[in-house]
Amino acid sequence: MNSSSTPRMPVDYEAAGALAGLFRLDGRKVVVLGAAGGIGQTVAVGLAAFGAHIVAVDRSDELAESAAEAIGAAGGSVEAQACDMMDSSSIAALVEAHSDAESVVIMPAALVRKRLIDQTEEEIDFQLALNIKYTLLIARGFAAKMAERGHGSIVAMSSVRAQVVETHSGMYSASKAALILMMKSLALEFGAEGVRFNTIAPSPVATPLTADVRAKQEWVDQVSERSLLKRWAQPADFVGPVVFLVSDASAFITGADIVVDGGWTSTDGMARAES
Repeated sequence: MNSSSTPRMPVDYEAAGALAGLFRLDGRKVVVLGAAGGIGQTVAVGLAAFGAHIVAVDRSDELAESAAEAIGAAGGSVEAQACDMMDSSSIAALVEAHSDAESVVIMPAALVRKRLIDQTEEEIDFQLALNIKYTLLIARGFAAKMAERGHGSIVAMSSVRAQVVETHSGMYSASKAALILMMKSLALEFGAEGVRFNTIAPSPVATPLTADVRAKQEWVDQVSERSLLKRWAQPADFVGPVVFLVSDASAFITGADIVVDGGWTSTDGMARAES
């Protein structure tokens, strides 16, 4: 452990009479990458509602500023920052500009809907690069800064596709499985310095990314039926889990993959509740 770092110990909120403070993020800077996305913007608004100052990051100034406007309109403290997540120098600049960030939430993902046998090398490289390589550069860059202070939390989005596959998502599934183990490895490497790494695994979410699937009622119904709660996941379903993972409420949780899937992976898809 860095001798100058001070691990963040559990806060005795019960003694202080403020258990609700476990989830508060007042005065903490949280960098949200992919803040203009369907899940990202909703999560960023939620984090801001718990007191966090949000750095809304997306691939262009226009997208980052659009996200910041939405977060600000909801009453949040926010600033915009453009970053090309597929460029190491852009990532390094982001880390340097916000080296004081307490938490980082990494939302973007690459998905090419093709059978493995049909994917080009460029398509394979694209998915592996964004979902693994550049996510690692972001995570380890911020983690090194957090380690100097003895605490920090980094959250990335995995997927239930890391556990169960579907047609035309083989490379995406493989990259998300690798992401989970990469984050566990980072949790091991940085644990003694108080930096936590966790992932969240969604089932299909109703966002622009799944618009092509939701355009077909048959697919909409199939996804809803597979969920034990009989509906699609919504962006708002991820606010609570992310707030939990970046707050002191999860101070002893690291190396975990939190499944948020409405029970999707709890059955084999054929089980039915008995009346």
